[in-house]
Amino acid sequence: MDTLLFNLIWIIPLFTVLVCAPIPSQRGSLLKTIHAASGTLVLLLVGYLTYRLYTLGIGSAAKESAPLLLHYYMDIPWIHTFNAHYAVGADGLNMFLLFLTAVIVWGGILVSWNIKGNQKVFFALIQLLATSVYGVFMSMDLVLFFVFYEMEALCMYLMIAGYGSGRKDYGGKKLTLTLAFGSSMILATLFGLYFESGIGSFSLVELSKVTLPMDFQMWAFPLMFMGFAVSSSLFPFHFWSPDGHSAAPTAVSMLAAGVMMKMGAYGCLRVAMFLMPEAAKIWLPYVVALLIFNVVLGPFIALRHKDLKYITAYSSISHLGLIFLGLAAMTPIGLRGASLQMISHGFLTGLFFATIGMIYERTHTRDITQMGGIMRKLPFLGVGFVIAGFAGLGLPGFSGFIAESNIFIGAFQQESTLTRIVTVLAILSITTTAVYILQTANRMLHGNMPSRYETLTDACFREKFVVVVLVLCLLLIGVFPGWIADMLDQSIAPMVRW
Repeated sequence: MDTLLFNLIWIIPLFTVLVCAPIPSQRGSLLKTIHAASGTLVLLLVGYLTYRLYTLGIGSAAKESAPLLLHYYMDIPWIHTFNAHYAVGADGLNMFLLFLTAVIVWGGILVSWNIKGNQKVFFALIQLLATSVYGVFMSMDLVLFFVFYEMEALCMYLMIAGYGSGRKDYGGKKLTLTLAFGSSMILATLFGLYFESGIGSFSLVELSKVTLPMDFQMWAFPLMFMGFAVSSSLFPFHFWSPDGHSAAPTAVSMLAAGVMMKMGAYGCLRVAMFLMPEAAKIWLPYVVALLIFNVVLGPFIALRHKDLKYITAYSSISHLGLIFLGLAAMTPIGLRGASLQMISHGFLTGLFFATIGMIYERTHTRDITQMGGIMRKLPFLGVGFVIAGFAGLGLPGFSGFIAESNIFIGAFQQESTLTRIVTVLAILSITTTAVYILQTANRMLHGNMPSRYETLTDACFREKFVVVVLVLCLLLIGVFPGWIADMLDQSIAPMVRW
């Protein structure tokens, strides 16, 4: 029964699109209610399955999924021509990422309630985007994985081009072309895995049982790793992120920064590092050098920007750098920290972009120099934004503290001098992060408020509900991290083969 429910995670949003297709666009209230109900149903379903996974433990993992400890495992032949299967399964790592996605999708629907334009198409695209992301995290076959991965990029472009603001065409094209470049690198290595493995399969489970030739690993690993790293804004492929986020509507920004950027890091860990561990040991120390930009220069660039979305985008680039620092450490604690940071940063940026979107909807600006004193009129949204900032700083009690602590400890366990230097720089860069967070909050709180903001109204109940849920998620991980860390450790253990 649980396996059937697990497969409904990506089917429900797709079915919602089909149900809403015959409903006229003029029935906006009905359409929004159906989409909100669908998002809520998936969230409850994922929450239940996450709890079930916690109670089941390792012992109930499907035997046919070894060495991965997968639950809800299903493997059905799909495309016989090249032996592609509909193979899905869950462990602690992807189950928490599915929960993160469900929360962000649910929140994105609610904060987009008053979106301008064709609401029928907009919410349909959100559901298709959700379908693709769920599919990526659930897939245990690389063909299925790639199909969902590409579907996500197409939906992102359509939503930015159709419902974005500012330089939306430029931002949408920049995002799409950059991701397409990364996808081409991934596709090349997928075919390489298929032929070099000698088993004629795209199954993660089956490929993990094969020792790939070292000469193949040496060129395939960096190509696949960087292909995935493109979507996670790893330097020098970070340039799409600020423009893409700034042009995107609120829900898309929440999904892009909160979930989509984690897909790349997830692919690096689940596919590249898992299948080619020997090459990972050789190449990942060089990746650490690239992280200097992400973890050090990212916060400094955020300081000079006045647009809230640009500030948050460069903050995300910095935090994604920490995820890759945990991956590059190649230690169990480092990988646990990287996994925790994927989840923590997802909720964090979801909260950031949700509050920014609500503020923009009321003020029609994201320029912090024009927001003097608006927090006095929008106290709830202001507090939500500040809490997101505190979580981004990694203050104790929030999820970021637990995640970053594990990353730093795991990185220091690595004997590489360069890794330790970058780790020290990353710790010191927290000061810079504090500067731009406090600077932004100060400009929004103090100063003479423009007269045009006198009539502003604070968040409504629907918006407050989204903010409260996201804050609670950050606090839950920060205050009770033990059970989450245990589930992640169980998922990571089979992938640590160095």
